[in-house]
Amino acid sequence: MTPDPVADAARRMSSDERREQIIEAAIAVFGAKGYVGTTTDDVARAAAVSQPYVVRLFGTKEKLFLAAIGDALDRLFAAFAAVPPSGDQAERARAMGAAYVGLLEVRGLHQILSHAFLLGAHPVIGPAARAGFARVWRYLLAEGFPAADAQQFLAQGMMINTLIGLRVAEDYDSDDQIRSLMNECFAANVDVALAQAPRISEPW
Repeated sequence: MTPDPVADAARRMSSDERREQIIEAAIAVFGAKGYVGTTTDDVARAAAVSQPYVVRLFGTKEKLFLAAIGDALDRLFAAFAAVPPSGDQAERARAMGAAYVGLLEVRGLHQILSHAFLLGAHPVIGPAARAGFARVWRYLLAEGFPAADAQQFLAQGMMINTLIGLRVAEDYDSDDQIRSLMNECFAANVDVALAQAPRISEPW
């Protein structure tokens, strides 16, 4: 029988490692293609495992999406928690914003959150997405953000998500308006955004 390199690679990894590998691929693919446009086969190919293995591990595409957005939110809060305390609220907000931009290293994270927040009518994903968004709001208030500042921080985050989803980094060097927009939105972190943001030619 011909060896299956995908199956062999999967057997060499622990179940937790395989799960992490699939979730990371799911964040990237769902982020690029959305919930409706993604299949479990798409995620399996991106994770270099078989589609039946993905289904066996997660059950359904819906459960896989929930696991992916749960992981994305956990990464988000871990990044915020890693920001050192500061008595200057404006400085802390800037540092947390930089941490958010730094999460571009997790391909698809910003986009999958945006996709989740657009699925409010979904009977299962909607409640999970609302709970995640409310969790961010509560975290900001607990960190001492006045409500108006928390609202501004969330709005800035949504703006960042939009620019990443539009893949505007592609036009940074050729379009003065795009360059101005990115410089304003990403500020001191624009170099990070340019280095990490997906380009049009990339599938995710």
